[in-house]
Parts: sequence; C-alpha cells; structure tokens
Amino acid sequence: MKSLLLNARSITIAGLALASFASCAEVSPSPLPIVVKRTQMHMGTLVTITAVSPNQDVGNRAMQVAFDEIKRLEQLLSTWRSDSELSRVNQEAGRRPVQVSSETLELVTRSLELGRLTMGGFNIALGPAIEAWSVLERQRIPDERELQRLKPLVDWTRIQVNQEARTIYLPHTGMRIDVGGIGKGYAADRAVEEMKRAGARGGVVALSGDIKTFGVLPNRNRFPVGIRHPREEGALIAIIDLNDEAISTAGDYERFFERDGIRYHHILDPQTLQPARACQSVTVIAKEGTMADGLDTGIFALGPEQGMALVERLPGVEAIIIDQEGKITVSSGLRGRLHAP
Repeated sequence: MKSLLLNARSITIAGLALASFASCAEVSPSPLPIVVKRTQMHMGTLVTITAVSPNQDVGNRAMQVAFDEIKRLEQLLSTWRSDSELSRVNQEAGRRPVQVSSETLELVTRSLELGRLTMGGFNIALGPAIEAWSVLERQRIPDERELQRLKPLVDWTRIQVNQEARTIYLPHTGMRIDVGGIGKGYAADRAVEEMKRAGARGGVVALSGDIKTFGVLPNRNRFPVGIRHPREEGALIAIIDLNDEAISTAGDYERFFERDGIRYHHILDPQTLQPARACQSVTVIAKEGTMADGLDTGIFALGPEQGMALVERLPGVEAIIIDQEGKITVSSGLRGRLHAP
C-alpha cells in the first residue's frame, strides 16, 4: 500500500462543513457546492473518489465516469490480466511487435522518458527481478548469480516503441513491462479529466496513495493530505494542502520482509537488482499524477542527494525525502507549505 493518508481530522472537518452546506441549500438562491464521495476496488486497490459539484446528480455522474475510466485503463494496462494490452506485449517478447492503444503507447512512452530523466532509477522492465525476489509471496533472497543472469532482461533501454505504427516490442524472450510504479498516477490524471468534463468543480481521485486533486473544497480551502511516517505506524510527519496537484510516495515499508535483522523491500536498485537502501521514503508533489508516481520510485533508487538535486531542477515538482537514517530533506518550494498534523 502506498504511504499517503488523507488526514482523518480534515475529513471530519469536511463532513461537518458538508452538513452546514446542506442546511443552507434550502434557503439560499445560489447554494454552495456539495461534496460527494465513493469508494470502489480497482487496479488491485481501494479507489476513493471525492467530487465537489453543484448538485448530487452531477457529483454522482462525475464519480461514475471517473471509476469507468479507471476500469477501462486497468483492462489495457494491468499485467495481472492475461488479456490486457501489456500482457500481450509481454507474451510476444522476443517474437513480434504488438499494436496497442494510444493510452498504452502514451504511458509506456512517458515511462521511458522518466527512465531517462532519473538515469534509469525508474525502470518499467524490472519485472523479472521483482518476481525473483517475490517479496510478498515467497520472500526469497536470490543469489548474485541469479540476479546477474537477469540483467539483460531488465534493460529498459531495449524496449522499442514505434509511434507511427503504434507498436511496442520487447526484443528478448523473458522481458516484461510492468507499469505498476506509474499506472495509478496516470489513471488518476485521466479520471480527473473525465470528472471535469462531467461538471465537477473540484475533487480528489485517490488510488490508494496516488492522489490527484483539482479545484477546491466548498469553503475555498485546498485539499489536505497527510504524509505518513515511514517507521511509526499510523503517524504522520506533516500535512500539505493541495490544489490542482498530485502527490505520491514510495516507501520501504509498503511491501517487505525481514530476515536476520535486514529489511528486504520491493523497490529495487536497477543497477544491483538489490533493494535500494539509501531512503526510507520519497514523497513527490507535481502537477501530474503520472510524473509524481514515476518520480517517487526513480528518486528512491537514485538516493537523497541525486534525487533532491533532480527535483530542484524540475519546474513544478517538489519532494520530501527521508533517508536511511531518518533525516528529512524538503525541497525549496515546499518550505512554508507543510504544517504539523
């Protein structure tokens, strides 16, 4: 599970305000917007959608089109589905290119761009190595020889994308694309666009901890989101108020096992194919969910110094990095925006 939690106190306050809006709506000629919220299971996680809308019907419609879009994208992108487009790409590795939808092509293209941006820290070809570790199921520690044999299969630079033919090709049998590290952020972006078209004035799309916000609450406040402490269960390190922004966190506490006092987690260093050790968590705030979701993993692999240097070079991107020792580093654009939980 991702590491961002909607702050419970903020939710309570919003609920109290909502009751006030409802009572005012009966007498006001220009009622304030209402807030509606619904949760469903998609992409292997709980998806919670909140809509700020002029009335209940618009809010319900906005939430439904958002859920429909996420479900549609899951059918294209999920490698847990044998009939998805990416599963077909993987099945044809070493054999032939596969024609895909514009959405699949866009996401894979963006993933490769983020791979270049993070100097390979973000890598959608790591699937064979992640399976070798099997952190949640078998909890095994592969030996160095096994990991070395996997190196040719996890080289993301070998993924071939043909924009004109709209095809993706994996040149070696056993290669596999997995967009689990960026797909939820992409889905949140797309869902928000559908909500806007349906008439929502604001809202939140939260696929577990990949969160995209737009607009504001009825009281004109931004949407408060809490950032989880990586070592204290249920604790937050800070709260940030978001407006037309996305937030995502990669943490070594999401999926891991411990053996002989050593934590083995699911975020691998693409160079060594061992769990990346320099960070406990990385939170990224960006305009797009796609960018935030892909960058958090890439920065986690790069480490605190290189990762923060990259963030400071990117316009509209901010980050909170907690290193292996628990030291917190905050990017320059976030100072003054964080407040205590």
